Amino acid sequence: MDFRRPAAALFLSASLLAAAAPPPAREKGMYRPHQEDPVLKALEDENAAADKAAREATEAIVQREEEAARSRKENQPDFVADLSAIPRPKGPEDFAVRHWAFPPVAQYLTGTCWSFSTTSYMESEVKRLSGREVKLSEIWTVYWEYVEKARRYVETRGNSVFEEGSEAEAIPRIWKAYGVVPASAYPGVRREDGRHDHEPLLKELKAYLAYCKENNLWDEATVLSSVRTILDRTLGPPPATVEFEGKTYSPKEFLEQVLRLDPDAYVSFISTEAFPFYTRGELRVEDNWWHADTYVNLPLEEWYGLLLSAVKAGSTVCIGGDVSEPGYDGFQKVAVVPSFDIPSAFIAQDAREMRVVEGSTTDDHGIHLVGYTRLAGADWFLIKDSARAARKAPPEGWLFYRGDYVRLKMLSYMIHRDFAKEVLAKVRSEKK
Repeated sequence: MDFRRPAAALFLSASLLAAAAPPPAREKGMYRPHQEDPVLKALEDENAAADKAAREATEAIVQREEEAARSRKENQPDFVADLSAIPRPKGPEDFAVRHWAFPPVAQYLTGTCWSFSTTSYMESEVKRLSGREVKLSEIWTVYWEYVEKARRYVETRGNSVFEEGSEAEAIPRIWKAYGVVPASAYPGVRREDGRHDHEPLLKELKAYLAYCKENNLWDEATVLSSVRTILDRTLGPPPATVEFEGKTYSPKEFLEQVLRLDPDAYVSFISTEAFPFYTRGELRVEDNWWHADTYVNLPLEEWYGLLLSAVKAGSTVCIGGDVSEPGYDGFQKVAVVPSFDIPSAFIAQDAREMRVVEGSTTDDHGIHLVGYTRLAGADWFLIKDSARAARKAPPEGWLFYRGDYVRLKMLSYMIHRDFAKEVLAKVRSEKK
């Protein structure tokens, strides 16, 4: 028998055998309920319970400590001077010199005293110069000041102050660039009760700019567009034109043709030994975030004398400085330097300077000085104030500053150059 068979035959036989054999069993996928290991689950549950208990204990401690701190703050008595024995004005009617101003307006929960006070001052200037009584928008200037702060923030790559505060000199600077509008055209508040609250706005703006800084996003057009979107949503978009007495004006036209104010006519004065008198320099405070160096520096007695002469000659004054002293009390309606601080006779340039340098005199608040009287041998000034301190007792929105407080604690003021011609001549002559 021949066992040698062709290869093709052998392959065919193997194929037939394979075809005849049953196919092998194949595994199938399926779902079944998940079963946790009971031992591991018990350990995980213990850990989760311990974490929850720790978090709850921490939250309880934090809440307890916050409540305790709040209680301590609320129950901490304020150290103030008892001023009940001093002769003082009882109300605005006691001031022999009282210049026109609109009734006080509240700034509520904002850090925009600089705009409320300077806007009020400019309203009085419109009345003084043209006889018109035009209520202007405070928040218009705040809106554009935020835009300019954001612009500087981009230019400096985040190395510029971005807070609520500013200075009186922001008003002429912003108005030159953007004009101004009546309050009726731009109230700048969307709350139904009309109360200003800028805390959420500032938080959102700062968070956005912090994001830009963290991610190195410095395209000015993009950043300013986003900032304006936030401002528009919160304050409302500023109008491109306004209607006034039957005519349509752009904000710049309203400034020039209706108000007829010259922003360049207003000068700010300070008194410091930080740089030479009768020269111009910078008010070195955080709110002067753009580092304006146009402040005229005068010796203290001339600085105070110029303010006094301007008020007596018919001007109101936009003024700012420190409001954190024991002699400053909204309940008693007065701001004085008590004798236990420093006697009035000892208030001099160095006493003023020392308080600035060591930090007890700070740039806290802007106000509008609208009146003057002499009482019991002391100068008294009538102050229109937008802050809550002026609303702790009647008459709301008014305070009475004694001359010693102005000399020691106020840092700067703004007046029209016409009231300072002799002083400005000294400044110009020294610069030649």
